[in-house]
Amino acid sequence: MNGFYCLTGFFNSISEYFGDVWDSFYEGFYKTFLKDDRWKFFLEGIENTLIIAIGATLMGILIGIVISVVKVLHAKTGKLIILNWIFEIYTTVIRGTPVVLQLIIAYNIIFINIENAVLVGIITFGINSGAYVSEIIRAGIMAVDVGQTEAGRSLGLSQFQTMRLIVLPQAIKNVLPALGNEFIALLKETSVIGYLGVNDLTRAGQRVLSLTYDFYFPYISIAIVYLLMVMGLSKLFKMLEKRFAQSDRG
Repeated sequence: MNGFYCLTGFFNSISEYFGDVWDSFYEGFYKTFLKDDRWKFFLEGIENTLIIAIGATLMGILIGIVISVVKVLHAKTGKLIILNWIFEIYTTVIRGTPVVLQLIIAYNIIFINIENAVLVGIITFGINSGAYVSEIIRAGIMAVDVGQTEAGRSLGLSQFQTMRLIVLPQAIKNVLPALGNEFIALLKETSVIGYLGVNDLTRAGQRVLSLTYDFYFPYISIAIVYLLMVMGLSKLFKMLEKRFAQSDRG
């Protein structure tokens, strides 16, 4: 009989424990997301994060293509000296300074007349990304067999036409995994946009924290959302890589 009462007491204790855990979980969930529709902070934060990351990535790819083409053509022909010199300074400065500092300088000095902080963030992160993407694409261009260039030249194409029509498409296809990693890295780097007062995902969590004084739910929620976005993007880029590989075999 004593064993029965001990077993009953044990199960009651377990039940009370999980009941307390559930109550604590629900209270944290309610204060973080449901009370006063605070989930809207996170929804707006996700939207701003994706807008900045996608806009900056597209801008970074465009900048990276231009810089990489100029550098490769300069190395092969010895021309475009001034442009190559300018781009060398650009990549050195951007890669040698923290992105947070670049963001603050851009918002408070360079683009001081632009009130839209999201736009400033897109421009700044795009310029920052361009310096890294340029090296990625340049490596992809150098990896294309030199015979491709010679074939284009033998068909009467100029150096620039050969680069644009033959070499560059192959280079971008080759460096797609690296570009995907750059986009994922940029997505996480946008968390510092909160320095400009933009309600990105991280900033949304901080706003909720200031209302609930609960560190657990806001920050864990942010981490989970970032993780899910990165996992989704990784899956998407793997699908694209697989599709390109199938087209090559075809």
